[in-house]
Amino acid sequence: MPSASCDTLLDDIEDIVSQEDSKPQDRHFVRKDVVPKVRRRNTQKYLQEEENSPPSDSTIPGIQKIWIRTWGCSHNNSDGEYMAGQLAAYGYKITENASDADLWLLNSCTVKNPAEDHFRNSIKKAQEENKKIVLAGCVPQAQPRQDYLKGLSIIGVQQIDRVVEVVEETIKGHSVRLLGQKKDNGRRLGGARLDLPKIRKNPLIEIISINTGCLNACTYCKTKHARGNLASYPIDELVDRAKQSFQEGVCEIWLTSEDTGAYGRDIGTNLPTLLWKLVEVIPEGAMLRLGMTNPPYILEHLEEMAKILNHPRVYAFLHIPVQSASDSVLMEMKREYCVADFKRVVDFLKEKVPGITIATDIICGFPGETDQDFQETVKLVEEYKFPSLFINQFYPRPGTPAAKMEQVPAQVIDERQQVLVTEESFDSKFYVAHNQFYEQVLVPKNPAFMGKMVEVDIYESGKHFMKGQPVSDAKVYTPSISKPLAKGEVSGLTKDFRNGLGNQLSSGSHTSAASQCNSASSRMVLPMPRLHQDCALRMSVGLALLGLLFAFFVKVYN
Repeated sequence: MPSASCDTLLDDIEDIVSQEDSKPQDRHFVRKDVVPKVRRRNTQKYLQEEENSPPSDSTIPGIQKIWIRTWGCSHNNSDGEYMAGQLAAYGYKITENASDADLWLLNSCTVKNPAEDHFRNSIKKAQEENKKIVLAGCVPQAQPRQDYLKGLSIIGVQQIDRVVEVVEETIKGHSVRLLGQKKDNGRRLGGARLDLPKIRKNPLIEIISINTGCLNACTYCKTKHARGNLASYPIDELVDRAKQSFQEGVCEIWLTSEDTGAYGRDIGTNLPTLLWKLVEVIPEGAMLRLGMTNPPYILEHLEEMAKILNHPRVYAFLHIPVQSASDSVLMEMKREYCVADFKRVVDFLKEKVPGITIATDIICGFPGETDQDFQETVKLVEEYKFPSLFINQFYPRPGTPAAKMEQVPAQVIDERQQVLVTEESFDSKFYVAHNQFYEQVLVPKNPAFMGKMVEVDIYESGKHFMKGQPVSDAKVYTPSISKPLAKGEVSGLTKDFRNGLGNQLSSGSHTSAASQCNSASSRMVLPMPRLHQDCALRMSVGLALLGLLFAFFVKVYN
């Protein structure tokens, strides 16, 4: 740097200022007399342009479109509604069109393999379409280190109140993971606050999670790894949420959790106490539906539960999973009850609550289940004729004790079929295939399956369809000898047809001028046959007249 052209050393920066120079305070007072020139502009138009036309490379959070997909239980659906509400309140647009969305929020279920398969396929599709991705629900909460989750943002099941933060950072290109538990003075809480903004899928139905987790340790259950031990919401918070819902036009409340029967055991209360408090605030014409409860925790409250289920504003409905009618299987499942306990609950409620609907679940093919065990379950179903019955095959979920047990052979549990995949289902959730008997089989939406013959295990059936899970080691092959045409592509374009079409197109320019001459010629040529016909007719008439004249003269002269 060049040296200063000054021989005098300065002891202080103030030495630079001479007595004639204006002091700082003088400049301050002079500034008061300066009037800035205001540049007028159309503020409203400017603000509108700013709002509607952000920079092309903008990553400003709060202006993007978000598509939310939820799998699984009503508890998971409630979480999805809360996340949608918070994002919308912040300014994001919740869209039902996945292709239009900038970010996909995928809220998963870990109960069965097919649900996780759909979740995994959706992640793959989002990546193929270059969408931003945020993962939620029980799958990433229970196993966040799976390979297909690497590098992706995750919002834990108890952290849904921070979904806006996670989405913001994801849109900026960061990967965020919030998987912690909500606690108060060391005590685990039920989850995020119940008074958060929410977008209900059905504006008439409010889903209220009364607790998270459970007290059981079922050997087949992966949900326990995600939701943990029992943690209940206080009664006053649940009642306040119900009141708020009714003020917003809700007419039906669903109470949900991993086990509603265990409610309150961690905070010194119980389910009947909560239900009586809720019944007090349910307006006339509105209804309450109670969610799933396991047999052990409802046994000690049967009398009170019967009274509540007889209340005019409570549905006479209860979901009580039995899973198996074999005590040996129940023991291996660690269900903490026997078949007699289940029957006692059902018999008592059917007697005390006339017409009650009892729903139940059954798992088929649990490790160690014998034909005799299965037949005992069949007899139970025949005896009670459950109006609502959910039957599922056993799935060995990773990390569960049952996954390490000796499995029942697949051919004993399922029917294995070869199916040809040709269509997409109407709701776009599955691919549609058909078996040898042209029965409809729904399979996961894996693009590699389309147009292919796939070997599947049938795991579920409906009135007009079956659902198939592709066999892991099965060959996927196509019956075609060549690659199929793209959608909308014209078929039948053979080589000869293309050559002929090409010749016509190439000669089109040459024939355009000649076509006028040909047209004129045709106008001259086409009347010729008609001219010949006229001449022949005239000749015939002339000869006829000549014949008549000849006959007339012959007669006169004779």
